[in-house]
Amino acid sequence: MVVDTLTSFINHLTSRVTAIAWALFLLTWSIGWTLRGSPIPFSKIKRVGTSMIEDAVWAAFWLAMGSTIFSLITWIVTNVIGK
Repeated sequence: MVVDTLTSFINHLTSRVTAIAWALFLLTWSIGWTLRGSPIPFSKIKRVGTSMIEDAVWAAFWLAMGSTIFSLITWIVTNVIGK
């Protein structure tokens, strides 16, 4: 069935993109905390670290919301099709 193949493809693609996005979130969050906690006497660098942490937290929030919506859509489609 074409719809089943399409649903499987979209689910697989969404899972991969989400995994890459979570990895990018962790990298940004870690770099932000490293810059913020570093013993460098420049306050601009510490502000950049704080900004990166804040951006990473917002990205994680929207990533979690998007993942939830995609999972809900997948669940609805699989139940309507009757897989």
